[in-house]
Amino acid sequence: MIAKLKGLLDTVNADGAVIDVNGVGYLVSASTKTLASLGGAGAAVMLHIETHVREDAIQLFGFTSERERDWFRLLQTVQGVGAKVALAILSVLSTDELHAAIANRDKTMVGRASGVGPKLAERIVNELKDKAGGIAGVTIPVGGFAPAAPAGGLASDALSALANLGYKPAEANRVVTAAIEEAGEGADVGTVVRLALKKAAR
Repeated sequence: MIAKLKGLLDTVNADGAVIDVNGVGYLVSASTKTLASLGGAGAAVMLHIETHVREDAIQLFGFTSERERDWFRLLQTVQGVGAKVALAILSVLSTDELHAAIANRDKTMVGRASGVGPKLAERIVNELKDKAGGIAGVTIPVGGFAPAAPAGGLASDALSALANLGYKPAEANRVVTAAIEEAGEGADVGTVVRLALKKAAR
């Protein structure tokens, strides 16, 4: 599974870009904000990748940050939001703006995206209001929401591992934060995940 691409920008179109990695061109779909940040042909780029595998195709989605990738994943947990709609939302809202819209239940802001009608926008803000705290680096300033886990690759990888095991973002965030504090500096992902699982089982 491809998790990251580092290479040279070959071409950009309305929906994605081709990244040349040692002579192999990878077609990557991305939000318009991400595409606009890549620079011109020949520029060195690094993208975090989400890989979708279907019976008839393998599709790569690229993001300039882990936080943007995590929002892409989280948006798709809402019924009616697929990859295309998630990218459309991230094309009109930065991760900070999306965070604010969810925190403030601002369905009008979310509804600015192509393909997002009033009902879907309302569903998105309602369903994600308790989940967004599981994204590393996100702190939603509304009473009752869990604080974000420490930003960085360790927290993000541990949160992703727990999400794959079926833990809800808020619960995963709580136990990962506690596990990182207990493990201390220099801990690896495996250690943090094991500690987090023990804490979740208590």
